[in-house]
This record gives sequence, C-alpha cells and structure tokens, in this order.
Amino acid sequence: MEGKQDILSLSSEEVQQAVQALGQPHYRAQQILQWLHRGVKSFDEMTDLPKALRELLAERFYIVNLRMLDKRTSRAGDATKYLFLLEDGNTIESVVMRYNYGNSLCLSTQVGCRMGCKFCASTIGGLVRNLSAGEMLAQVIEVNSDLENSGERRVGNIVLMGIGEPLDNYDNTVKFIKMVHYPQGLNMSYRRITLSTCGLVPKMMDLAEEGLPITLSVSLHAPNDELRKLIMPVASAYSIDEIFKASRYYFKKTGRRVTFEYALISDLNDRERDAIELARKLRGFPCHVNIIPLNVVRGVGYKRSSPAVVERFVSVLKSQGIAVTKRRELGLDIEGACGQLRRSYIKQAEVER
Repeated sequence: MEGKQDILSLSSEEVQQAVQALGQPHYRAQQILQWLHRGVKSFDEMTDLPKALRELLAERFYIVNLRMLDKRTSRAGDATKYLFLLEDGNTIESVVMRYNYGNSLCLSTQVGCRMGCKFCASTIGGLVRNLSAGEMLAQVIEVNSDLENSGERRVGNIVLMGIGEPLDNYDNTVKFIKMVHYPQGLNMSYRRITLSTCGLVPKMMDLAEEGLPITLSVSLHAPNDELRKLIMPVASAYSIDEIFKASRYYFKKTGRRVTFEYALISDLNDRERDAIELARKLRGFPCHVNIIPLNVVRGVGYKRSSPAVVERFVSVLKSQGIAVTKRRELGLDIEGACGQLRRSYIKQAEVER
C-alpha cells in the first residue's frame, strides 16, 4: 500500500482527473467507479478496461479492503451486527436494521470517539483515528454484498450513527455522503441518509451551508445544560440554546426537519418535569423527538428507565404538542449498541496476549 492512493476514497471528479492524467478517455472514469461500487477487490476484475490500464491503476492505487471478523444476527432476525477489520489492524462496527420499508445500515465514521459521552461504549478508549471516505463506503459495499448473498434486499437507508462523531471527521463524512449519492454508483438518495451528531455547533452550521437535504439528528439527552454536562462533555463547549439555533438554521437552509435523540436514563433525565422543560423549549420548532430506552453498557453505571416511565415521558411530550416517537429496539441480544462488539473484541485480544 505504501506510496499508493486509496481509489475508493476518490470522488467522481477525482477519478476523472486520475484517468485524464493517465491519458485515458473520460468514459473510463465511469467504468472504474461502477466497478468499485459493485465491490470488486482488485483491478484485474475490471474486465472491460484494457489490461495496460488495469496494470497502471494497480501501480498507483489500491482498493480498501474490509475483512469481516464477526457477524451476529438477533434472535428476532431484525438486526445484524458486523465487526470489520481494517487494514491497519483496527476494528469498526456496522449494523443492519430491518424494517418493513427496507434495510437501514448504521455505519461508523471513526475508530473510537473522543466526545466522551458517559453512557456510550464507542468512546471508551478515546479516538484512535478518522475513517477515510473509502472506508465508510466500503462498509456499505461489504454489507450489500453479504445481504445479496443471503437473498436479501440491499441497503436502502444509511445512518451515520455508529462508532464516532461524524462531524468530528467532517471532510471525509461529507465526501462520503456525496460519493454514496453518485448516480452511476450506489445512487443513494440524500433523503435516505441521516447524520447523527452530539451537537458540534460550528460544523452543524457548515453542514447547513452544504445544502445537502439529508436528515440531521442531534443527540440531546437532556432538557438543560446543567443536566447535559453530567453525561456529555460537549455540553461544556456548546449550549442547548446554541444547538437549537444551529438546528433552526439547518431547517431554514435545507427544509429538513431536525430530529432530537433523547436516551432515557433512570432517575437522571426521565422525570416528568424534564419532559415538560424539553417540550417548552421545542414548542413551535418543526422538529421530531426520538425517545430511546438506554442501551446498557457493561461497566457503566447508568440504568435504563422502566417501560412505564418511558411511556409517561412520551405521553407528556405528546400532550405538549411535540411530535415524538419511541425508537423500536433492535439487536439487544447481539450487543446492538455502537461500540460494544468492538470493545468485546479488544478485551478478548488483550486476554489472549
């Protein structure tokens, strides 16, 4: 790989430039991109390209390769978690969630995470590195291949909500979103892509300026700054008021309603007064609240709210005129929460050493 460029991380424009630099006609770029998005592992598989061109490509570029280390499907069959090995020995996770309307893929944008949210397994151990746009795209390609081999539908929706904070890897994330939309490639509609952030306000504003009509989902998890600071260090940098201001700006620029994620933690943020305070701050803003019963992480002291408390919280928000749903829970028996399978793999590797 040394000295070679990751061709899967190149945009269509960059592939076009590479083809022109090699003295090839422009249509070769489209052929190459189509092969890459189909999931070829080597340039030799690009059989409609001249052999001399394939050899030139192999000399200058490489194709990102993910190796599946583990695959776990829930007993209900509604979710499958993949553990992938990267070429540098790091691991990431992707999760397929099956709905009546199709398959959604939750993918990772970083190896680890530096945001430090107290209830999340992804952030334990901190940030190792960013993923390239090609490594994000490879997750979609590999999962599509596995689904097709099983006779299932391909991925129809993408959620950037796996390991990592997408806006902390801004350039690669935006590049990936544009690449997966490429009509001659995966041709994913922007409206079928959701990006989740813990609330990096400047980057939320930048994303609004991109004009991409994707869904923005903000991990809020508290109705006020004091409570949010207890579980999310990012709250010390950006206030809820700033997050709401950026969210309104995003709606203004894209016309896309923002979703606020709210994980209910027993005896911390699940009281009726918390729901009332949240509703008061959101009233009049075209948004949606997604209530999440907490995914319990081993070794972390937080507990999930009882079903009765969850229902009460949802009911209070509805009574205050807030659009709210409770997220359908998938994959609890396969360590469905982001980062849990990777963490188990790392701990097992340490034991075996």
